[in-house]
Amino acid sequence: MRKLLLAGALALLAVTAVALLALTAALQGEPTVALYQPPAVADVARALTLLRTHDPRRARPGAVSAVQVDERDLELLFNHAALRRLDAYTAVSLQRGVAIVRSSVPVPRNPFGRWLNVELRLLETGGLPVIDAVHVGRLPLPAALAERALPWLARRAGVQTEVEVAAEVVRRVHFMPQRLAVVYAWRDDSAERMLGALVPEGDQARLRAYYDHLVQVVARQGAGWTVSLAPLVGPMFELARQRSAITPADAAAENRAALVVLTLFVNGRGVGALLPAARAWPRPRPLRVTLAGRDDFPRHLLISAALAAEGTGPLSRAIGAYKEVADAQGGSGFSWNDMAANRAGTRLGEWAVAQPQRLQAALARGVKDADLMPPLEDLPEFLPEAEFRQRYGSVGAPAYETMLAEIDRRVDALAVFR
Repeated sequence: MRKLLLAGALALLAVTAVALLALTAALQGEPTVALYQPPAVADVARALTLLRTHDPRRARPGAVSAVQVDERDLELLFNHAALRRLDAYTAVSLQRGVAIVRSSVPVPRNPFGRWLNVELRLLETGGLPVIDAVHVGRLPLPAALAERALPWLARRAGVQTEVEVAAEVVRRVHFMPQRLAVVYAWRDDSAERMLGALVPEGDQARLRAYYDHLVQVVARQGAGWTVSLAPLVGPMFELARQRSAITPADAAAENRAALVVLTLFVNGRGVGALLPAARAWPRPRPLRVTLAGRDDFPRHLLISAALAAEGTGPLSRAIGAYKEVADAQGGSGFSWNDMAANRAGTRLGEWAVAQPQRLQAALARGVKDADLMPPLEDLPEFLPEAEFRQRYGSVGAPAYETMLAEIDRRVDALAVFR
């Protein structure tokens, strides 16, 4: 009996020692992907071009198409997903026939290391790529084990349907130096399934609650067809406050849902644009929504807020700058007023996640237009490209950054952020 106990103790010690060695090798003190370069105006322009060209809602089922994506754009896509779900940073290296994906994920404080650094080496095949090698920190893992673990990881991350649809649609992935090409063909229901999968069931129910509430809020407005954004924001965030009082951990998710529903409404769209099942929901009466007397400000503010609330504050700022630069080049001209609406919306979205219940309390008690938008009267707008460059240089130039800093100072002074 004594020998049996001794053998058991030794086995337990051996297992513990192996586990400790594995943790020591897997966890590291520093991230291997340490820097994240936020998206720039040119990145947004390329992304919008790709989306317009390869929008699945306009695709002909069965038609074979191909898209090329460079290393930078792929990295931005991965980082958008990784930062949103894991607060992780990702880097991509594309070579001929090979792709290397590295990701650094922060872990809770422990004696072994603050970072989980993962590196995947993918090999091109005649169809989908396969995993050739995996390293977690300094610990190599069998590629076959990683391949078998992928379905489980997809389920845990809530992206199982997206992965399944991608496997059905994608015919081949071709790796080239700093670029990849994807050959694909949508099936009859692929786009609908992909769009439906992007919104988890819990979020679908949450969106329905806010959408139904918006129908009631809109019905209570006057007989005219124009309404200010402020009387819509208050009741929507009062509902968020009430629901968050029941489940405080969901406060940020409640705010996201309220912002998404408001954003789609002021842009003349229903939730059906995001969630196919919502096309059968009752629709609110169409209204022209204004902020500070203009109907473009609510769109600028809420789109930026919704993007920032999804964890894409840098993307929100880049999209705002892209829109104004594009206007200066041939549209209505560069507008610092619009930039102010973008920056106020980005701050609103960031607070919706970082200070969710504090923001709910500030908005639910009722707001005015001046609580949502900073003073604008002295901000230049309608600037042609030549005048914009003469006065401010380019995006990121000192004069441009000085104006942004002044706008941010005014945004910080808004009542809802104090």
